[in-house]
Amino acid sequence: MTTPQATLIPADAEAPGNLAAQLAALAERRAWTDRPAFHQGHRTWTHGQVHDLAARAATVLADRGVGPGDRVLLALPDSVAWVTAFLGTARLGAVAVLVNPELTPPELKFMAEDTDAVLCVTGPGLDDRFPRRVRLGADQLVALTRTAPPTTAAHQADRHTPLYIQYTSGTTGRPKGVVHGHGDPKAYHDLIGRRLLRITPDDVTLSVSKLFFAYGFGNAFVFPLFSGSSAVLVDRHPNPAVVDELVVRHRVTLLYSVPSQYAALVAERADGHEACFASVRAAVSAGEGLPAGLGRRITDLLGAPVLEQIASTEAGHAFCANSFDHDHPRTVGRPVPGFEVEVRDHAGRPLPDGEEGELWVRGPTVTPGYLGRPEETARTLVGGWLATRDRARRNPDGTFTHLGRADDMEMVGGITVSPLEVEALLRTHPAVKEVAVAAVTDHRGAGRLRAFVVPVTPIPVGLEADLICLARENLAAFKVPRGVSFVPSLPRTPTGKLRRHQVRRGAW
Repeated sequence: MTTPQATLIPADAEAPGNLAAQLAALAERRAWTDRPAFHQGHRTWTHGQVHDLAARAATVLADRGVGPGDRVLLALPDSVAWVTAFLGTARLGAVAVLVNPELTPPELKFMAEDTDAVLCVTGPGLDDRFPRRVRLGADQLVALTRTAPPTTAAHQADRHTPLYIQYTSGTTGRPKGVVHGHGDPKAYHDLIGRRLLRITPDDVTLSVSKLFFAYGFGNAFVFPLFSGSSAVLVDRHPNPAVVDELVVRHRVTLLYSVPSQYAALVAERADGHEACFASVRAAVSAGEGLPAGLGRRITDLLGAPVLEQIASTEAGHAFCANSFDHDHPRTVGRPVPGFEVEVRDHAGRPLPDGEEGELWVRGPTVTPGYLGRPEETARTLVGGWLATRDRARRNPDGTFTHLGRADDMEMVGGITVSPLEVEALLRTHPAVKEVAVAAVTDHRGAGRLRAFVVPVTPIPVGLEADLICLARENLAAFKVPRGVSFVPSLPRTPTGKLRRHQVRRGAW
């Protein structure tokens, strides 16, 4: 057996450092070991079973050569195998690399090479995606874990010791690896899960956003394990009918999603609360701003408040959020306790309330930097402050209104245009399901504003003319799209964020 023996601490000791040991000890101390932790399919695993499996998974990983500081790439769908692989990696003092298993082969190959992963734990169908890398299938891991002896000690770590790497969403180009430490997950729970969302052991979470994203990682992994509650794990993207069924079956109390997926949930329903959501006490939305009116429709459907927040991979989870005590629709709320948030101009000077600028944030879980990218780290992290590239304004009541990404701004005829204003207007037309507006270069090399519309079907006659007319009646002339293209869907990241750099090309 290759279980590491240096700098070890007992698994049942008070362990403020190593995350896996800390969580296992917490479950014992709070008598959570027999409480449900994760529901997958028709099975439920308790907190005690999860931590036992994680200790055994650590032995399996160690037998594959994984040691302290090594990087283990997890390309798995949401599952108990994902959870135990992550905790097993943490227990060994190794670093988990969280990637979306649905990425293209070149993207997966890039992330394995970028992190120099010593082992790739993969889901089905990914056998050939990691050439020249040692690979362990999820089914193999599960089978070996059943009979492996537990690793009875956890590698010593402090809150800054690297724990995991997540990649930015790549909305504007090649993703970057963001490093987070062993102390960050506890901060996510203490500052957001416990203080703002008031999560208790009786809560049941369903996060449509997946574990390999910052938002889903906190929602469905960190919060349940630190609160003694449970989460429903789904190995694929659930459609609205599946969400309905899971909420009813598990009596889900906390629902997490992104605006585009909430829009799908309410798209074909009658107004008013539906009985299947009777157990839901709150919905949380992040990833993009909620379009005007969607928050109200979600609340009408669920019979529960929808709490909007803003997060980033670099901050690990939310840094501005609404809460039960302070819920301000059409804003992303106030700074999460422990975080400082400022709106600054192009020169980095703080702006007064009401003025639009770029959002900067400083707080306990902001990453120390990007993996292997010192120049980008220096540009983005200045004096402990993170330049988020989000545009916002601070309101007199201390809340912040999100105005899109700095990268979202379009240049038309030498004038800077925010496409969000145009999109919000066009979205009010009843025949428009989704819309994205971008400056697309024409055959002469000039940027022309064009609207890409996902319409209802069948497309009403004269819809393009109606939309142009709507824009002319309500917007300045330079903000009116020169044309409308009808498309079956918009290019989005797996988190639901719009890939504006693809929209600007005019085709995807």
